[in-house]
Amino acid sequence: MGRRCSRPVPAPYRLLQLEQTLLLHPAKALLILELARMGPLRPSPGPRGQRLLLSPFLLALLLLLAPSPGHATRVVYKVPEEQPPNTLIGSLAADYGFPDVGHLYKLEVGAPYLRVDGKTGDIFTTETSIDREGLRECQNQLPGEPCILEFEVSITDLVQNGSPRLLEGQIEVQDINDNTPNFASPVITLPIPENTNIGSLFSIPVASDRDAGPNGVATYELQAGPEAQELFGLQVAEDQEGKQPQLIVMGNLDRERWDSYDLTIKVQDGGSPPRASSALLRVTVLDTNDNAPKFERPSYEAELSENSPIGHSVIQVKANDSDQGANAEIDYTFHQAPEVVRRLLRLDRNTGLITVQGPVDREDLSTLRFSVLAKDRGTNPKSARAQVVVTVKDMNDNAPTIEIRGIGLVTHQDGMANISEDVAEETAVALVQVSDRDEGENAAVTCVVAGDVPFQLRQASETGSDSKKKYFLQTTTPLDYEKVKDYTIEIVAVDSGNPPLSSTNSLKVQVVDVNDNAPVFTQSITEVAFPENNKPGEVVAEVTASDADSGSNAELVYSLEPEPAAKGLFTISPETGEIRVKTSLDREQRDSYELKVVAADRGSPSLQGTATVLVNVLDCNDNDPKFMLSGYNFSVMENMPALSPVGMVTVIDGDKGENARVQLTVEQDNGDFVIQNGTGTILSSLSFDREQQSTYTFQLKAVDGGVPPRSAYVGVTINVLDENDNAPFITAPSNTSHRLLTPQTRLGETVSQVTAEDIDSGVNAELTYSIAGGNPYGLFQIGSHSGAITLEKEIERRHHGLHRLVVKVSDRGKPPRYGTALVHLYVNETLANRTLLETLLGHSLDTPLDIDIAGDPEYERSKQRGNILFGVVAGVVAVALLIALAVLVRYCRQREAKSGYQAGKKETKDLYAPKPSSKASKGNKGKGKKSKSPKPVKPVEDEDEAGLQKSLKFNLMSDAPGDSPRIHLPLNYPPGSPDLGRHYRSNSPLPSIQLQPQSPSASKKHQVVQDLPPANTFVGTGDTTSTGSEQYSDYSYRTNPPKYPSKQVGQPLRLSTPRPLPHPYHGAIWTEVWE
Repeated sequence: MGRRCSRPVPAPYRLLQLEQTLLLHPAKALLILELARMGPLRPSPGPRGQRLLLSPFLLALLLLLAPSPGHATRVVYKVPEEQPPNTLIGSLAADYGFPDVGHLYKLEVGAPYLRVDGKTGDIFTTETSIDREGLRECQNQLPGEPCILEFEVSITDLVQNGSPRLLEGQIEVQDINDNTPNFASPVITLPIPENTNIGSLFSIPVASDRDAGPNGVATYELQAGPEAQELFGLQVAEDQEGKQPQLIVMGNLDRERWDSYDLTIKVQDGGSPPRASSALLRVTVLDTNDNAPKFERPSYEAELSENSPIGHSVIQVKANDSDQGANAEIDYTFHQAPEVVRRLLRLDRNTGLITVQGPVDREDLSTLRFSVLAKDRGTNPKSARAQVVVTVKDMNDNAPTIEIRGIGLVTHQDGMANISEDVAEETAVALVQVSDRDEGENAAVTCVVAGDVPFQLRQASETGSDSKKKYFLQTTTPLDYEKVKDYTIEIVAVDSGNPPLSSTNSLKVQVVDVNDNAPVFTQSITEVAFPENNKPGEVVAEVTASDADSGSNAELVYSLEPEPAAKGLFTISPETGEIRVKTSLDREQRDSYELKVVAADRGSPSLQGTATVLVNVLDCNDNDPKFMLSGYNFSVMENMPALSPVGMVTVIDGDKGENARVQLTVEQDNGDFVIQNGTGTILSSLSFDREQQSTYTFQLKAVDGGVPPRSAYVGVTINVLDENDNAPFITAPSNTSHRLLTPQTRLGETVSQVTAEDIDSGVNAELTYSIAGGNPYGLFQIGSHSGAITLEKEIERRHHGLHRLVVKVSDRGKPPRYGTALVHLYVNETLANRTLLETLLGHSLDTPLDIDIAGDPEYERSKQRGNILFGVVAGVVAVALLIALAVLVRYCRQREAKSGYQAGKKETKDLYAPKPSSKASKGNKGKGKKSKSPKPVKPVEDEDEAGLQKSLKFNLMSDAPGDSPRIHLPLNYPPGSPDLGRHYRSNSPLPSIQLQPQSPSASKKHQVVQDLPPANTFVGTGDTTSTGSEQYSDYSYRTNPPKYPSKQVGQPLRLSTPRPLPHPYHGAIWTEVWE
């Protein structure tokens, strides 16, 4: 609750009023002297207690001194800041004896902080709290100055309708403790040299508190730890700026022992309850800098004319330092300067020159107070402070301002006041306030009304200053509407500056008749239906109103006050009330509008009536269906079942009803896709196969149900995503192909290349290669990504032969698919025996993949049977030698008996006849058993799994007596047999059988030596076929050895005893033919 100060008014304000009374009213001074002469008043008992008895003379003087109507009375209240809303500050009627019945109290100045009860004159606080620290009037105040909030209240007599009174009042806003004192920074760094004498003082930056007086900063307290408790103390000094905390050095400091101390400084204000805060005071021990700068003067004062240009020199502060070098170099900075000082002034850091850097306006700030800190640049900088006061001198740079506002019951709108023609003389129509922001003579203002008008100014307040005056603008004669309907009043204000400045302001006073009837509409609410897509200017509706007044008060003007959405769309004829639409309406944007029609008469003040017009917009089919997207792209997986959803489209139509009912169809329909109208879901009529077709494109058509119908199209693209439904396809090599690999092949050399394709895409088509079988020796390695097969180990004798590599080609799909390739590598010196190779390839294709085909499997077994075969061969060789001796003896005898060839002899014919065919063999079997014919050699295709001849059979045959005997050796040679013919060509110790040139054996039918490469020369007799190969692996299959052309033998046949074979080959005997 606000504290009232008018009953009784405090002594200072009573003395002030007494002084003003003595100076302005000598009659009142006589009354005071009479009262003093009469002495104390004598009380007289009465029905309600004691009364003061006054003489008739004193009573007349008191009446003379009573406040007269039209004169302002100053009222003063005191109230603490931050009071809640609706707190009573004071009552004008109760405190100052003003009437509380039949009068209107109106707050003219004081919003938004105050409000006044119109009947009682009670002054209350509002929702806007009065914050002393936030009031503009209380900014930049000197300590101890009161914070004053001014207000003005006008009092109008509603009974007599006389001129209003103007009360000027002041509210002293008293401070409460609502702000906590704070330091400028939570961490304060204070450097102190290490050689500081005990008892030295160091200023600590002061704390600030927005509160004033006892609620401001009261005490400081220093809190130190054990290490600093004996070294530092706190002393608070008071000067013009307030309380200055100082740190006392109480012990010797040693920077090498301890270079910093952390203390806590606490500040507390004097409020109740008190508020406090603290900051960290960090003392940094520095090296020696023993002389502090010293200003030439302890304080500086300067004057600065307002509106001084930027860069204008204000004053220069100067400090000296007795040190030398960096310790004597001084930096000047502002110390605790307000933000406005830093904004308006610039301090040169090196010279101390203060210049203007912002616009200086005395009306905003008349005095600038701040401190300048001079700090040397030593290792342990020392500083000094000087107070600077800059007084801003006024210049006549502000013209007077004229403010015209309503007063009492008279209100102003857009610079016009409406006055009824029946008002009394001296009726105030406005309150004119003239002020000048300058001061002194520059602010002394004279104000007059220009022109010949029945209005004049009358001073409203006797307490105003020369720079701020208030006047009533009131009538001087009765007004006549029929003669003059309005007045333009121009007010001129001139100040006393040199040169003087002036300003004008005007007020238009409208004289009006009395108007007491408002227009009335025939219908208060009118509802119309109006189609969209109309032509601009079409009539929407027509409204009619009437007024019971006459003359100009009955002339009606129609206007629209539409809702914000209809603003600018409709217009109304002011005379007829016909409403037209200004533009074409679109129901899709808005389907209804609400218009407020106002009919105002031309009376003063004007009266008006209102009606409501509801415009409902009817729909037309004026919108095409619209797809939400300009095109649709859907992605689906292949192999989806038919009638699966592949996507969904959304289509809208801005119309309503049947005009918005949309049907969807597939254009260019080939039956692949259908669409559901209810949901917009696209279904496929087929199962997708990306490898056949990866993209489908078609159009959708949307047709609404309007008349005529509207349609829209949109393109749809279906992208078929890949599934891993295709295994890799081997493109090279074919399973029946082969490649020769010689033993001299280098390590790391590419021996074959596997290539494959996958018609899938993405990771489903990324292939990896691996050897799944046929590489038991680890001879080969394949690149996992390239498919290149390289040789990784040196080729040995056991590796000769056919190698079938099973290469697995896998993709990276989920689950992965793979293909298998057969890579045939034939390890040999040449490809002479192609028939054998083809047989091996055929066997490879018939062999399961889990069985390895690699080199000669008999190689290891042959080595194990070597010793056994060696003995067998040795025995056979011995028998062969005996037979050879017998043949030689017989041959010698025949040679002696008959030289040359004798035809017709059976022995010779049998000996040299070519080997009969299968039919001839059967015929020979029927001959006599005395001379046993040699058993025909079994064809290779009839051999068993071993494929090797187990025994050696031969006969000496002759066609005629005397013919040379011929050895018939039905031999079968295993694969990989060495060229034993060459081996025994020079090493055989036995004589060979001589074959005569004229003998029939020299014919083409009796070829002995096959035409093979030197390393693969195998020998046989008759027309028995010899089969040879560099490397031969028997895998339990039958071969069809090729028949190579024979070579004519021109030299005698010599049979020599063979040497023991290094590797046994199933007891086979090798012979050699010499040319």
